[in-house]
Parts: sequence; C-alpha cells; structure tokens
Amino acid sequence: MFAHPRPAITASSTEAAVAAAAQLASAEAVDEIVVGLPLTMAGGESDQTRSARAFARALRARVTVPVTPWDERLSSQQAARAGAGQGKRRDGSLDSAAAAVVLQAVLDSRRGTAT
Repeated sequence: MFAHPRPAITASSTEAAVAAAAQLASAEAVDEIVVGLPLTMAGGESDQTRSARAFARALRARVTVPVTPWDERLSSQQAARAGAGQGKRRDGSLDSAAAAVVLQAVLDSRRGTAT
C-alpha cells in the first residue's frame, strides 16, 4: 500500500479540525487515523507536541477507529526535497505531502521495510 496526499484540513479551531477529520474518516471508511507528532529534534516534547496530543485525544473521543500518534520529525523537509507540495505552506500542499510521508513511514514500518 502507498500513501497519497489528501487535501489539508483548514479549520479555525481545534474543535472544527476534529470534526472535519472525524467526518473525513467516516466518509473514507478508514481503519485508523495517524496523527503527526511534532517532536523536537532531540525527541522531546514542545508546545506543538502537546497540542498534537490534545488533538489526538479529542479525535479519539469522536471516532471509533484507533488514533495513532507518529513521529513526524523532518517529514516536511522530506516532502519538500521530493518536490511534493512545491514548498508551499499557505495552501496546505506541503502539509498534505508531509502527512503522506508520515503515513508511508507507518505503512513501511508495519511491513518491515522502513527506510
């Protein structure tokens, strides 16, 4: 299986983002949701990490499928190097490409082909 970028979810609040993610998961009949965990380069927690964990908790309360946090360090750089998202942040294309990088890492690790 291969991960493919999906349009970025843009929302004005965490609650709206959770609702949009839950709706997308339902519409796509997903088996699991992976939430990127923005750890520091040393593997520690930051304010962004804590926000991502709070988002994952809120999402778990809204969906019936597993919600799995996953290390997303350097995913944006990897996506940009691959030319995905053309280095754009404003329109969400880089975020979408980086999310696909994270999801591909999850898929690869589960079939024992992590790079």
